[in-house]
Amino acid sequence: MKIFCVGRNYVAHAKELGNDVPDEPVIFMKPKSALLQANTPFYYPEFTNELHYEAELVLRICKNGKYIQERHANKYYNGVTIGIDFTARDIQDELKKKGLPWEKAKAWDNSAAIGKWIDLKPEDMKKEIRFSLHKNKELVQEGHTSLMLFNFDKIISHISNYFSLNIGDLIFTGTPAGVGECVVGDELEGFIEKDKLFDLTVK
Repeated sequence: MKIFCVGRNYVAHAKELGNDVPDEPVIFMKPKSALLQANTPFYYPEFTNELHYEAELVLRICKNGKYIQERHANKYYNGVTIGIDFTARDIQDELKKKGLPWEKAKAWDNSAAIGKWIDLKPEDMKKEIRFSLHKNKELVQEGHTSLMLFNFDKIISHISNYFSLNIGDLIFTGTPAGVGECVVGDELEGFIEKDKLFDLTVK
């Protein structure tokens, strides 16, 4: 199982971090060990002093594929949820200044949290999806698929040009504006539309 992540897929988020808006999907990966297992507590990592949440829609790959044409891409996923790409922002900033890879800031154990899956039928594939993240009952992030620079099908097609997609792989599709810091004791709740799909407390 592989975890693919898309960076800078919302213009407002790219700008809030001072990044250029990309002309193709920015792809990075997390290892299998980054996935926070169900019913496992999330602990604030000891190596950072600036832990950030980044809420994203996550796709579940249901079919093996390589060099997938965009028009066929919707046959390769059958589930969506909301997740958090946890980021050690202080470490990421230092790595970026030195032109070094981000893995230490993005790919550590349990840095990828996901909620309950929503199964997608063929008729659901073209519907727009709204999602949101609440911190301590306050809305902090809100996203909509219509605001993505690269939609699900473009992302899948692009990734498959470089990596084989396999059943069970996950794709984090990018975070909207509003990323921010979280501390021990914060409660994070993720929603797609009005359905709460995860409830996580930072320990």
